[in-house]
Amino acid sequence: MMSFLFFATHSSRPSHYKIKPPKPFVFSFTYCPERVLHASPTTANVRESVAPQNHPCRLRFAVPSHVSSLTRPSLVGAYTTPFNPSPLLVTLVQKPNQHAANQLSLLLPMPIPRTVFLISLLFLILRLPRFESANHDYSDALSKCILFFEGQRSGFLPNGQRISWRANSGLSDGWQRSVDLTGGYYDAGDNIKFGFPMAFTTTMLAWSVIEFGDSMPAGELRNTMVAIRWATDYLLKTVSQPGRIFVQVGDPIIDHNCWERPEDMDTARTVYAVEAPNPASDVAGETAAAFAASSMAFRSSDPGYSETLLRNAVSVFQYADNYRGAYSDNADIRDGVCPFYCDFDGYQDELLWGAAWLRRASQDDSYLNYIENNGKTLGAEDNINEFGWDNKHAGLNVLVSKEFLEGNMYSLQSYKASADSFMCTLIPESSSSHIEYTPGGLIYKPGGSNLQHATSIAFLLLSYANYLARSGQSVNCGNISIGPSSLRQQAKRQIDYILGDNPMGMSYMVGYSNYFPQRIHHRGSSLPSIKDHPEFIACKEGSAYFNSSNPNPNILVGAVVGGPGDDDLYEDDRDDFRKSEPTTYINAPLVGALAYFVANPNPS
Repeated sequence: MMSFLFFATHSSRPSHYKIKPPKPFVFSFTYCPERVLHASPTTANVRESVAPQNHPCRLRFAVPSHVSSLTRPSLVGAYTTPFNPSPLLVTLVQKPNQHAANQLSLLLPMPIPRTVFLISLLFLILRLPRFESANHDYSDALSKCILFFEGQRSGFLPNGQRISWRANSGLSDGWQRSVDLTGGYYDAGDNIKFGFPMAFTTTMLAWSVIEFGDSMPAGELRNTMVAIRWATDYLLKTVSQPGRIFVQVGDPIIDHNCWERPEDMDTARTVYAVEAPNPASDVAGETAAAFAASSMAFRSSDPGYSETLLRNAVSVFQYADNYRGAYSDNADIRDGVCPFYCDFDGYQDELLWGAAWLRRASQDDSYLNYIENNGKTLGAEDNINEFGWDNKHAGLNVLVSKEFLEGNMYSLQSYKASADSFMCTLIPESSSSHIEYTPGGLIYKPGGSNLQHATSIAFLLLSYANYLARSGQSVNCGNISIGPSSLRQQAKRQIDYILGDNPMGMSYMVGYSNYFPQRIHHRGSSLPSIKDHPEFIACKEGSAYFNSSNPNPNILVGAVVGGPGDDDLYEDDRDDFRKSEPTTYINAPLVGALAYFVANPNPS
């Protein structure tokens, strides 16, 4: 391996040095006091951002190694103190290839005697081993991932509330329509309760328990069940009136114009509802899925509650199927939910998704017939390679494939074929066209809040690996055959990236490790706690806190932010909500994935 290392002396202003050795080698170096700079080993591009205040006060080596797309990034850390007043970034690059480049980034504290430092640095570089990854504490990450949901609670908080800087909020929700709509979750960093993503969050929490609950420590399984019930209790209220579904509480335009703690909310708590015969197949279908999946999760611990959930799943699915169409097609709903949680991808997938969960929860053959008879007309064969709050196709195919793989339901073979095709798109070595990865190995889809794709797809990889393992099957991806082990390793790379095995060396889960985002886009976290600052903070008074460069005063433990861009870079910027805002539907599938790795930290 040929490599280049270059040092610059201290300068009072930013300076930029670029060396272009004979191709195909590329080397780029930049030095800038009190700024963090990022170099791309394959393009020699350099970007910079203000160094976050919590940047490690130590020497840090970040060595992502992508020998192939199935080789995980590596990370080795060496630490020194005190705080680094003049960061210096050095990049060491070897010959790049299509999927690979080795990069060494060092954040150097000054002043250290230059001779001593350079000798020490050279020794460290020469002795630098090639590590597979940091050893992550998946149990700690799981605990924090679940704890996050307590920070998103709306309504009357219980005595056992563990995120103590939160207090009661939204206590009058629903009064405009003479209905109790207290409770539930705020979806992200604002104070709105959106029913569509909340229902998906609930489905994924329940699926996490169904699929991976046996891997959860008893205490965390209990906490997850509490998190599910906090959602289902609210969702039951939203369908408590026949022929009507309450889909949202709060006016997002007004809410987003304020920066207020949920405890201080004085904005309009507008209630949005869909009434028959107006369509709401998407929200109703997802709510049916949430109830059905949750009924399975509660079946052994609370059979009475489980039956209540299943009964409501049946009735709300009937609404979804009888009044077909997207809820955001209703004029009086569109202004409230769009452009935030419109149905961008159609309502058909939620009908199949809801039916699939009802089939699994009830074992009623009528839902099996529904999936078989309506699959083609409702787009089951569209083979859309996405899974999230708006698009259920990939999750639907994985879920239904379980019936085919474990129950010999040959009429469902097309779902299995679509699930296989989706898995092949996740393996860059396959001959299939595959989804985009960042240079650091993260699944990437444009549009913001990218880690929702990484967590949901990791969950599907692990679930499908389990189904394949039980049935003794693999996936034929044209030129290669992929077994359960490969799928699990692919999932592990995504989870480990989130926890810190990435070019930034940062955990994207708040509170996990010593280096994580400090300025997340979250009202309650960024404003003083009502317990520390009981005085009312009005709508526009919160702007000073939003615009502040200070770290958030309240740590929302377990929150996973939207994550880095397609270049693996993350600026700790509260204003950049696409990267810095956490959401419930990022965390929900992560609960299941982390539970798996608690029991299987080195899957085979």
